[in-house]
Amino acid sequence: AQIIAAARRVLEDEGRDALTMRRLATEVGMQAPSLYKHFATKRAVEAALIEQGLIVFGEVLHAAVSSPGDGGPVRSLLGAYRKTALANPALYRLSVSGQLPREELAPSVEEWAGEPFFLVMSDPWRAQALFAFAHGMVILELDDRFLVGSDLDRTWGAGSDMFAGW
Repeated sequence: AQIIAAARRVLEDEGRDALTMRRLATEVGMQAPSLYKHFATKRAVEAALIEQGLIVFGEVLHAAVSSPGDGGPVRSLLGAYRKTALANPALYRLSVSGQLPREELAPSVEEWAGEPFFLVMSDPWRAQALFAFAHGMVILELDDRFLVGSDLDRTWGAGSDMFAGW
């Protein structure tokens, strides 16, 4: 847990490229060879971070769906997704970009983390469309790819309304 906490700090503070086994060993006060006794490869560290990211998002999204408030479940889900991704941008990118090391994750963690999308849409294809909307919006926002002056709250609201009416 201590190693993964340090890895997450390095990831969020300095980005994925700074996350090396040598740097991680320094962060936790051990020699790099000793770190390999806990994690055989950098990929194993990243897999543990991805799993942690899926758990963080899953917990937030399940809570958003179970207590949606006046805005309804879709708006609650999307709001929680956006807020959590923007608060943890490097963990978000690591967890949802590139090849997912499914064989190195706890069984069913991916399905559980994504379940809230199905719960609000009641259809697997619509759930995937909602996830794609949320992911695309977050990535574009993180990369500052919207036009200057764009009202992203309104854009998220329009998407929420569209999916809620689907």
